[in-house]
Amino acid sequence: MADYIRVAGADEIPAGQGRTVEVQGKSIAVFNVDGNLHAIDDTCVHRGGPLGQGALDGNIVSCPWHSWRFDVGTGACLTNPRVQVECYPVKIEGSDIWVSC
Repeated sequence: MADYIRVAGADEIPAGQGRTVEVQGKSIAVFNVDGNLHAIDDTCVHRGGPLGQGALDGNIVSCPWHSWRFDVGTGACLTNPRVQVECYPVKIEGSDIWVSC
């Protein structure tokens, strides 16, 4: 696992929302679930949709292309339990969000 990379200010991702960031050439979706931050691969395993642009309901994000649903805390796919997206460690230091991948 690589070092942590600053991806945003803590106030830039409001509760109940997500944002797509680039970390070492990877597209990562970072979500704020009631103040708890989670990072997953931004690319839906179904057809490559951008998960960071999906609607967040609790800790579940729906892909905006075909509505495949993923748990942002575990990467588990609720639509097809045989697949999942990768999760990445997230930490907050001061007012900054850091992700490692």
